[in-house]
Amino acid sequence: QKQVCNDIGRRLTVLEDAWAQGKLSAPVRKRMSLLVQELQQQHWDAADEIHRSLMVDHVNEVSQWMVGVKRLIAETRDLPTAGTDGSAGTETRDLPTGETDGSAG
Repeated sequence: QKQVCNDIGRRLTVLEDAWAQGKLSAPVRKRMSLLVQELQQQHWDAADEIHRSLMVDHVNEVSQWMVGVKRLIAETRDLPTAGTDGSAGTETRDLPTGETDGSAG
């Protein structure tokens, strides 16, 4: 798990740096903004579809970090769901203790 998180983190840092340095095209920035909104709303399939469209339409631009986004979608999809309080915009990593996601390892 820690290795997966580290890999996602490294790839998202590449994305963050490219964004901050203005190296991403407007269509990629727009689709990534939409992808983040879908993730915040737990619309996993919609986020996955945006991910796929970016890979098809902008593979050269996104290939260094898109695997991290794909893994992020998969990992957050598998997290146990708690009651939503309507807040968005920040990551929440604290989960109630004793809760499991029901997956078989």
